[in-house]
Amino acid sequence: MNYEEICNEILGCDENIRYVGVYDYGELHDKMRPGKTSYLSREETELSLSQAVYRWSTRKKTSEKIGNAAYALAKYEKIIRITIPVGGAGLILVTTELEINLNEIIDKILEIRNKYSE
Repeated sequence: MNYEEICNEILGCDENIRYVGVYDYGELHDKMRPGKTSYLSREETELSLSQAVYRWSTRKKTSEKIGNAAYALAKYEKIIRITIPVGGAGLILVTTELEINLNEIIDKILEIRNKYSE
């Protein structure tokens, strides 16, 4: 999987995307939109992602009954955070500005993820 291409393509699909990270096999591959400043340090981002991977593993326990989760969403005071599973245990993390067309951005991200997962 070409992590740099995934990050570039997702970042390029909407100007309101601030940050893209792909966390896979314990490694973080990420990209911040030029001109934006991260609210979290790299260490804080990695810790947050490792916790998100754990939460995704708990979601899998109920998937047989309710289906697989497509994405998880959290709205904070400063950003919106979207996590999307990729590969066996990996995650794509995307943060956006608050004023966005959420469904449109999620659809684009899922399309890009699917393209690279084939």
